[in-house]
Amino acid sequence: MNEKVFKTISSSGVANIVIGIITIVTGVSAGVLLLVSGARLIKSKDDLMI
Repeated sequence: MNEKVFKTISSSGVANIVIGIITIVTGVSAGVLLLVSGARLIKSKDDLMI
């Protein structure tokens, strides 16, 4: 009985760690893409006439 509970809890913990890592990687990559696109907009600001 105790072994079954321990296996369930440990697999749940592993799943949470994996989801956390995937979330962090996604957030960092989205942030880098936003910074790059913002830098391109600022760089091309002189070419725009409004």
